[in-house]
Amino acid sequence: MATLRITRKHHKHFNNPFPSAPRSLPLLLGALTFNPQTLPSFQIFSIGPDFELIWQPKNGGSLSISHKSQPSISIWSTIPGQAFVSAALAETEVEESRGSFAIRDAEVHLVCNQQTIDDIRVIKQFDNNIEPKDHGFSSGFVGLDHNTELKDAEFPALIITGRVFSVKRKKKKIQTYEISQFVPTTPPCSASYRVLFYQKSSNQVGFHVKLAKPSFEFHQRTSKSYGIHNGFPRKLGRFRRPLLGWCRHFAKRRAYVTVASTNEENVAMRPVENKDFNRVVLTYSSERSEKFYGFGEQFSHMNFKGKRVPILVQEQGIGRGDQPITFAANLVSYRAAGDWSTTYAPSPFYISSKMRSLYLEGYSYSVFDLKRHDRVQIQMHGDSIQGKILFGNTPLEFIEHFTRDIGRPPKLPDWIISGAVIGMQGGTDFVRHVWDKLRTYDVPVSAFWLQDWVGQRKTVIGSQLWWNWEVDMTRYPGWQQLIRDLSACHIKVMTYCNPCLAPMDERPNKRRDLFEEAKKLDILVKDKDGKPYMVPNTAFDVGMLDLTHPHTSSWFKKIPKEMVNDGVRGWMADFGEGLPVDASLYSSEDPFSAHNRYPELWAKINREFVDEWKSTREGREREDPEESLVFFMRAGFRNSPKWGLLFWEGDQMVSWQANDGIKSAVVGLLSSGISGYAFNHSDTGGYCAVSFPFCKYQRTEELLLRWMELSAFTTVFRTHEGNKPSINSQFYSNHRTLSHFARFAKVYKAWKFYRTQLVKEASQKGFPVCRHLFLHYPDDENVHNLSYEQFLVGEEILVAPVLDKGKKNVKVYFPMGKRCSWKHIWTGNLYTEHGYEAQVEASIGYPAIFVKADRSLEKPS
Repeated sequence: MATLRITRKHHKHFNNPFPSAPRSLPLLLGALTFNPQTLPSFQIFSIGPDFELIWQPKNGGSLSISHKSQPSISIWSTIPGQAFVSAALAETEVEESRGSFAIRDAEVHLVCNQQTIDDIRVIKQFDNNIEPKDHGFSSGFVGLDHNTELKDAEFPALIITGRVFSVKRKKKKIQTYEISQFVPTTPPCSASYRVLFYQKSSNQVGFHVKLAKPSFEFHQRTSKSYGIHNGFPRKLGRFRRPLLGWCRHFAKRRAYVTVASTNEENVAMRPVENKDFNRVVLTYSSERSEKFYGFGEQFSHMNFKGKRVPILVQEQGIGRGDQPITFAANLVSYRAAGDWSTTYAPSPFYISSKMRSLYLEGYSYSVFDLKRHDRVQIQMHGDSIQGKILFGNTPLEFIEHFTRDIGRPPKLPDWIISGAVIGMQGGTDFVRHVWDKLRTYDVPVSAFWLQDWVGQRKTVIGSQLWWNWEVDMTRYPGWQQLIRDLSACHIKVMTYCNPCLAPMDERPNKRRDLFEEAKKLDILVKDKDGKPYMVPNTAFDVGMLDLTHPHTSSWFKKIPKEMVNDGVRGWMADFGEGLPVDASLYSSEDPFSAHNRYPELWAKINREFVDEWKSTREGREREDPEESLVFFMRAGFRNSPKWGLLFWEGDQMVSWQANDGIKSAVVGLLSSGISGYAFNHSDTGGYCAVSFPFCKYQRTEELLLRWMELSAFTTVFRTHEGNKPSINSQFYSNHRTLSHFARFAKVYKAWKFYRTQLVKEASQKGFPVCRHLFLHYPDDENVHNLSYEQFLVGEEILVAPVLDKGKKNVKVYFPMGKRCSWKHIWTGNLYTEHGYEAQVEASIGYPAIFVKADRSLEKPS
């Protein structure tokens, strides 16, 4: 990057409750030209044995890729006559506050949005002796790294070369767009580029766009119309035109650090005289009716057509647009509410309704701009962009191909999917008291998840955990005996940890001070001064483990080992989304990119411990599913399904609302499933309660009962008391809540035989347990209008949960396609028509659940 400026707002209070959306580079439009001497006519090029690329010179030139089995169906194509590779040099501003990040493109110094194609070259075999033909790249043929890019390629491969450049603008209408046209003179700024296409497998085409260093002419003065005045760049926010086509000279600046106040600190890094591009843009065609699904765990939308989707790991926020909580959260803590796009677990991957799919590799920040009806534009921070274009005929095929590449989870242990996981706090006596109640109501229980096993302390915001991962024997006297007693009844104990450590100066009776241990071992993330980076989190500051340090893994694994030696068989591996983007890591990697990689490293270190622990078991104990370990986490990125065993959706509000309540829990479940997160679930009842004088959110009994009904049809049925247990309705609050909980724990247990099949299928193919109807009915246009209203469990169960207060019936859509009847599980009524909506009664205790009547969804004998 040319520059990176960070503003920390951790301690800023009384903020603007309506923060504006971060500015970003606008859609880049430009013209495409080609060399008629080297590309004179229509041509078809092979990409490996299974794919082909068509060069079409008509209408200014375009490219199209298809599978040879279906040559008439394009899986990726460019827009005729319009640039598909662009580049820019811009300054980045980051506003950070307690795990939330707002990324802005500030001063834009250079945009090259015009493109030429000079040559399309066929590489027929791996050849280390290919000579460089364009000296704009540092090494190899147009910057080709043979050891990585073509190592596993199936030949032939293709390299497209040319230049991107900026020119004076002359407005001219082309089709319906105002495109910045070039003047055929020596461009004021240009750079070589190359695009590599190669076959990765029979269903994947790899691509890699690489930019060389820009070359440009310097002028003493530059016209104001190009976006500068007296040598100073204009702020991007001053531009409202969608076209950028200017070049400017570079004024040298020095890096600086200033402290604006005790609450804010501005840091500028990497001075502007670095002239490498730091934005690469890839543009390709779309259709007006095309819908886009995926992008990781998204909570507000299923279809992202018409939106700009940022791919950045961060806190999901409190409210995310729902009012009045969004107003209140933003007011008291800077951008604490988040917005529709903020998520713990994004992924640069999508599947479209036109059976097209693509994902990006690497960890750099990217934005998918889907606002125009005719195109997709990916803006990537850096000077290259790499990924895969997938071929498939159905959404499930795409998921199978994608997860074969990124990795799939192993089967979950039988015990975690056999009954309810009881999330509670309070100490040994209270756990035994609630356990007695559960036995009275004959509740099938898999585990007790005891988040407060480390003890609690009082802070300005209430009771919080001691972030020092050892059991608090004062709160849990007889800890090991409690575990043994529960185990004797085939009930596991699960605990909690995260990759952060808090100083323990004020904690009495501690056996270990993990923060001091990590500090002495030098395995904490550092700040710019080489000291432990103290990251504000809620009411206290914490140090983060440097997961790139070679000594961190062995040190951390001693923590779960102590837990497991006591008899614990699972834990929540919380957080992972808050690595500061100006941190200093042992690996010396760019912290901005490492930010997205950190949750994958966090999952990997936990998974390694699980696998290593299993390898130490002997005989029957090694294969005993009752002894298998499980951890679950909320933060993730593209490859997290490879390492994580189980995910949960983080901290929803205890509300009925769409962006951060019960409805968002359904959207998050389904969008993450499309993105490879096969095993996911939510806190039953939600997590976040609020008691501001002017804004109160408390879990009602009705909300809790309806959330129980929803959770009973997900992978794991787990409760949570929430952040304020005393003001929330709990499953153990009264006879009604206990009876309802017992009923739906038994419902959950009743379909375990089918859940077991789906868990096995997920480990083999990556298919999610809970599925949007799009995965099985992609040709039904009505299905594309569904969001949280209903979903499938596997292919055999249709769930239409009640997600609104006071509602006693729901609309259920029975999709077109596969001929079958749907049987209502409570009444036995059959719904035989297809492609229609029906009103179905759904009083509390009887949610609208259907099974396929012509399939035998019964427990095998």
